[in-house]
This record gives sequence, C-alpha cells and structure tokens, in this order.
Amino acid sequence: MRKILLWRWAFYFIGLLVVSLGISMTIKGQKLGIGPWDVLHVGLYQHFGLTIGTWGIITGFLIVIATAAVLKAWPKIGTWLNMLLLGIFIDLFNWLLPDFTSFGAQTVIFTLGVIVMGCGAGLYISPNIGAGPRDSLMLVLVEKTGASVKKVRTTLEVIVAIVGWLFGGPIGIGTVLIALFLGQMVHYTLPQSRKLLMKILGEEDEQFLH
Repeated sequence: MRKILLWRWAFYFIGLLVVSLGISMTIKGQKLGIGPWDVLHVGLYQHFGLTIGTWGIITGFLIVIATAAVLKAWPKIGTWLNMLLLGIFIDLFNWLLPDFTSFGAQTVIFTLGVIVMGCGAGLYISPNIGAGPRDSLMLVLVEKTGASVKKVRTTLEVIVAIVGWLFGGPIGIGTVLIALFLGQMVHYTLPQSRKLLMKILGEEDEQFLH
C-alpha cells in the first residue's frame, strides 16, 4: 500500500511540475496568445499587480469554495494542492525561464510549452488523486446543466478568455490552439501515463486509479 501511495503521489507532483513548466513556456511565448485561464491570470496581474501564479491561486480558491458550496462537500486534498502548487510552480518557472523577444523564438517556446503541458496533464491526472479546481467547476456545470463536457468546457473557456482580454491578457491564435488541441493531447498522454503507472505498480493495483 505504501508503495502504491508513493508512486501515485510521485506521478501527481511530477505532473503538476511539468504542467507548470509548460504553462510558463507558453507565457514566455505569449505573442501567439496563451491558454484561456492564463489569459485571465495574466490580465489580472497586469491590471492589479501581484504575480501570475498568485492570481491562479486566488481564482482557484474561489472556484473550490464555489464548487464545494454547490456539491455540499469538500474536494479531495489533490484539488487543494493543485490550486496551490500550480501557482507556486508557475511563478518559479516564470522567474527561471529567460524572456524571448523574437517572434520565431516565442513560436518555438510556445509550441514546446503546449506539448509539455499535455504530457504533464496526463501524468498528474493518471493517479486519480483529485481534479484541479477548474476541471471540478466544469464537471459541476456539466452535472447541473446536462450539457456535454465539450460544450461546457468551450463555453467556460471562451468566457474566461474574454474577461481576461478585457483586463489586458494576451489572446491570439495560440489561445485557440490550446483550447482545441490540449484536450486531444491529454486524450493520448493520460492512458499512456496510466499504463506506465500500472506497469510500475502491477496490474493487480489497477483499482486505485479509478
């Protein structure tokens, strides 16, 4: 049991670290635009100060409280850690990564960032420790409205991106690409990550991932 928990948490933390790196890479290539939620966080940062990661934590906290009130239940600890660690790691990588001034360099770092985000998302979701605040909100809206996941997610991200743009966040073709293709990447990386985790744990432990 201890081995199972250690490996599940290892995948979770490494995944969050990798996702955060990918997000920061896309922010460094923001001439192309960035992900819808990051548009909001960058816009709030430009308008009110603090840091991009701090705004990620603040919005995540508000979402967690709202979804908990609707569901009348507190989320898993993984959701709280997702909210906190993503913000911390994003600020760390924003500080560590250099700025890229040319359009070519920003295109490269942005493209690599999207790939890194997709890999990280598959890793941190695979152990089923807890969905992130924004995914939890999406699932609540799906349950309450009866609409499809795709429709709810698209509508939510469009609204968030517009609000972020009004605050000065960068929207571009990259925003559309992330909205359209990141989910498709996770559709591939998630089963691959689960397969790797299962290989490490042993097939008999598969129930811990569901």
